[in-house]
Amino acid sequence: MGNFLHSLRRRRGKRRLAEIETSDQRVAVIGLGRFGSSLAHELTRRGWDVLGIDTSAQLVQKVSDVLTHSAVADCTDPEVLEQLGVHDFTSAVVGIGTDIEASILIASNLLEAGVPNIWAKAISRQHGQILERLGVHHVVLPEHDMGERVAHLVTGRMLDFIQFDDDYALVKTVAPEIATGVPLGESAVRSTYGVTVVGIKRPGQDFTHATAETVIEKGDVIIVTGKTSAVESFAELS
Repeated sequence: MGNFLHSLRRRRGKRRLAEIETSDQRVAVIGLGRFGSSLAHELTRRGWDVLGIDTSAQLVQKVSDVLTHSAVADCTDPEVLEQLGVHDFTSAVVGIGTDIEASILIASNLLEAGVPNIWAKAISRQHGQILERLGVHHVVLPEHDMGERVAHLVTGRMLDFIQFDDDYALVKTVAPEIATGVPLGESAVRSTYGVTVVGIKRPGQDFTHATAETVIEKGDVIIVTGKTSAVESFAELS
């Protein structure tokens, strides 16, 4: 146990692990392969405090200068998670896929630790079913969900995110208050935020096309399109 943690690096030496404990935007990414590292990088870019963990020192070294914190550790041991303070995080992602036993053990440890939001990568539908039966909140099949897309969903208000090109995306999100109460044709959504509302869904109803006369109400789910940075910013409005 004394050697479980080989490294815990602080980006630029200016941020302490204690800072994570005061933030709601904190996530532990366990498993830093292609999926996990992509997800961790995107979450960091979006301003989240990210603790990246892997048993491979080489993989941890690759991300140590980018992520808020990184550690070489074996999270199949629940005491390791406790010492890393993962139970204090609001979200955790299990990015391990090929080692199904490790994936299941880590997911079980996270559930036991009471982490509120747990995401786990599955390499097959059978693997995913096991994770779901354990009680994992979100199961990700990599052939359908890439790291960047999942990062957008983990961060909160977005219900779905699809990027069509390097700089254009479509987002499903709960309508922010700024967009409610007036017809879309009279609102400043497009001119102010650079996005276009193309669909709307009221609670208990099906999706329908949005028009200039559509009035969005509180609690509506909407589909918006635009440049990736614009739809990201719009979805974060409250």
